[in-house]
Amino acid sequence: MRKGKVDLKNCTIEELEKFVQDLGEQKFRGKQIFSWIHKGIETIDKMTNLSKEFRNKLKENAYIGNLAIQDRWISQIDGTRKYLFLLEDGHIIESVLMKYDYGNSVCVSSQVGCRMGCQFCASTLEGMVRNLTAGEILDQILMIQKDIGERISHVVLMGSGEPLDNYEEVLRFLQCIHHPAGLNISLRNITLSTCGLVPQILDLAEKMLPITLAVSLHAPNDTLRNQLIPMNRRYPLAVLLNACKKYAEKTKRRITFEYALIQNVNDEKVHAKELAGKIKGILSHVNLIPLNPIEERKWKGAGQEKARQFQKILRERGIEATIRRELGRDIQAACGQLRRKHIKQKETEIQYQKSLPGEAGSSNYS
Repeated sequence: MRKGKVDLKNCTIEELEKFVQDLGEQKFRGKQIFSWIHKGIETIDKMTNLSKEFRNKLKENAYIGNLAIQDRWISQIDGTRKYLFLLEDGHIIESVLMKYDYGNSVCVSSQVGCRMGCQFCASTLEGMVRNLTAGEILDQILMIQKDIGERISHVVLMGSGEPLDNYEEVLRFLQCIHHPAGLNISLRNITLSTCGLVPQILDLAEKMLPITLAVSLHAPNDTLRNQLIPMNRRYPLAVLLNACKKYAEKTKRRITFEYALIQNVNDEKVHAKELAGKIKGILSHVNLIPLNPIEERKWKGAGQEKARQFQKILRERGIEATIRRELGRDIQAACGQLRRKHIKQKETEIQYQKSLPGEAGSSNYS
């Protein structure tokens, strides 16, 4: 974002190879730079296998964009960490680290805010400011990885923003993150969540990327989904489900249908039966999510008993369904709770951890 200069963190390895050749250097230098970037270095001067002369030339033409950790919170319930990141232009985003038996997973944001208007999500409350670059999406992982001193093995694009509304940058991010010279995260360990942008879903199917596509359904009919997800008015349920079926048939990848259970809204037996009828025949499973509270919204989540009842009805009709284990609710880090404006929680609800001197929390833009 610095006028006239290239952000090296935002480049694919092929772009870096061309860039260094344009500067009169050999092609392999691009791979070296790419490798340094994905090791988390924050200044060009730290690329010690490049000559000082070349590093100076790089600094004249390029820079490394860096996020800064402003705050972090650690859940007292399950150890989930929420990070508040400062972008170079002064905007803020949130990301979440979740620890599982199979590895560390990071939920990243793809936009500053969101314009989708989903009625149960905090990310969209103040609209969207701008898309994140691929480098800014990547840096959320690099900064968290450095902060905890452990490898990130799984990535979920479910933070603030609609990933398919920032389609080109998200594709660039995916291209970078799984490259063997970089973080080398398997695409099979990446989940992309969307509220249902049909043209992008169909285009993504043609890319044949082995990611997991998660579709935020949340309603079994148009009348209800129109109330919850405004995008449904543009792409009604029948159109969306047809696109999902084509995606699954093309990629041979099972789609995850996300369904947030809202008390007295979409959590009744009739809704479960209708949902089963609508998605039967699509290679998929349903992830049931008891709605997480947002203070600005009137909705309340259905209880575990309702969730198990809903799950039972789906399974009886041949639909595989799971109930998501929600992490980080006490620090507003659970599904639907991330936002671009930091809301200060009560000290009794969170364990606040300040960035330690010399760690990633300090601002150190190159």
